[in-house]
Parts: sequence; C-alpha cells; structure tokens
Amino acid sequence: MNDIIIKSKEIQLDQFLKWANIVMSGGEAKSLIQAGKVKVNGEIEYRRSHKIKTDDIVEIEGFREKYRVIKN
Repeated sequence: MNDIIIKSKEIQLDQFLKWANIVMSGGEAKSLIQAGKVKVNGEIEYRRSHKIKTDDIVEIEGFREKYRVIKN
C-alpha cells in the first residue's frame, strides 16, 4: 500500500489522482472515474468531486497498488 500525504483536510478525487501521480491530467482522471474504474474504500466512485479524507483507500482498476490518504 502506498501512503499519499495531503496537506489539507480533504481533497477532491480527481485532484487526488493527479496529486498521487496516478494520472497525468484532469481529463485522464475524469475518464477513469466516469468509466467506474476508481474505488474509494471498496466502493466504485463516479463523482470527480467526491471528497477524499485521511485514511481513505483508493484503488484503480488495473493497478496492483492501493493508495491510502494520510494528512501531513
């Protein structure tokens, strides 16, 4: 599991994917999310604006790693 440090209380899902270097652009993040390829805490998330908080676990279909959010 990869720990990703965020500096704020929460971060939008699409911004998190860019911050964690999972995707290179907002358009790529949007495509992954809308295709149902992103899970937050085991549930598929279709909203780009979904708020990610400390201890949330993000998974991407096709990636072996899971990403845990931690606050700095």
